[in-house]
Amino acid sequence: MIESFTPKQIRVLSWWHSMSPDCTRDAIICDGAVRSGKTFCMSLSFVLWTFYAFRGGDFGLCGKTIRSLRRNMVTPILPLLKSLGFDCSEKLSQNCLIVRSGGAENRFYLFGGKDEGAAALIQGVTLSGVLFDEVALMPRSFVEQAMARCSVTGSRFWFNCNPEHPEHWFYREWILQAERKNALYLHFTMDDNPSLSDKVRRRYERLYSGVFYERFVLGKWVAVYGAVYPFMANEEMYCEVPSGEMSEFVISCDYGTVNPTSMGLWGKKDGVWYRIDEYYYDSRREGFQKTDEEHYSALKELARGRKISRVVVDPSAASFIQVIRRYGEFEVRPAQNDVINGIRKVSAALKNGTIRICKNCAAARREFQLYRWDSAKNTDSPVKENDHAMDDIRYFTASVTGGSGLQVFAAAR
Repeated sequence: MIESFTPKQIRVLSWWHSMSPDCTRDAIICDGAVRSGKTFCMSLSFVLWTFYAFRGGDFGLCGKTIRSLRRNMVTPILPLLKSLGFDCSEKLSQNCLIVRSGGAENRFYLFGGKDEGAAALIQGVTLSGVLFDEVALMPRSFVEQAMARCSVTGSRFWFNCNPEHPEHWFYREWILQAERKNALYLHFTMDDNPSLSDKVRRRYERLYSGVFYERFVLGKWVAVYGAVYPFMANEEMYCEVPSGEMSEFVISCDYGTVNPTSMGLWGKKDGVWYRIDEYYYDSRREGFQKTDEEHYSALKELARGRKISRVVVDPSAASFIQVIRRYGEFEVRPAQNDVINGIRKVSAALKNGTIRICKNCAAARREFQLYRWDSAKNTDSPVKENDHAMDDIRYFTASVTGGSGLQVFAAAR
């Protein structure tokens, strides 16, 4: 239940009204910390504006994926709209949300902008306005194509995001040039969310470290630097292999021929996933390459007769995946391979204890100390060295623990 809004939230809710000093703006940009109230406030304002300015209009709701858009924006806003007297219905097959009020009907089409090819999905439609949820995660081609669809007189653009690196196109083209673009720019902190308790705020402050702390807690557009997981230098982040029965086992694999192959054996106990053992083979160091069959034998040795629920493998390792499938002893799945989002999830999972690294996993411990951001690039990317155990841990976290204990991260975005 919403009891009050902060002055900044009220400005978001009313900027388009004829009585507002901001009413001549063509766009609004809200960026800043996670859980600062910007997304919920903007989505409510967007719907209210559509009925203030149009009747029978078509509008765009854009997220990185339609699934994330439903989770972050559509699902939270529907109960409030219904409580305010709006009639809402969804046509799932058309990715369309229909909202009615006072005899008027507006249609909201959902679009996912996860890659360059997504721009083609929005071509041909005519929109009266578009909202971009987490615009910094979308390719520029998709955003600009969606904006080009807004040819109706009175159409406006709505943007929200958490900060990324300071060379990001949206930061340079829109945030730094907000006045020239005739856009209202509002920067949010956690203090702008009146529903966020001090306890929850402290939890988020503990959840992030390094560059993610500066971006998601302080709300800064800062460059990546230093260690990817600086908090893993603390010996207390590692544990002994827990005693007793495990409820489930999974193996994660980053496969290489010239580059090292790294596999991790994970056991689940009391809701926590422990990396209890590992296999790491560096052909350069050993002086010869192993075949797919030899790596498969190593996989079986790592499993040691345990019932493995699945093996999660680097999606580019097509030949090794086929070998595993041919033997039929393990269920194998290609891993999710979004590097930056995966690193964020690993960071959150390690910080909140969803996953633990056992002290006997020497290769993982070594790479945690060496894995660093590539400061020579103007993008968020780690150095492609000492990253093989890091990749298999990322594959595991993104593909297996997914929503278990990491929902805090999804909600934050």
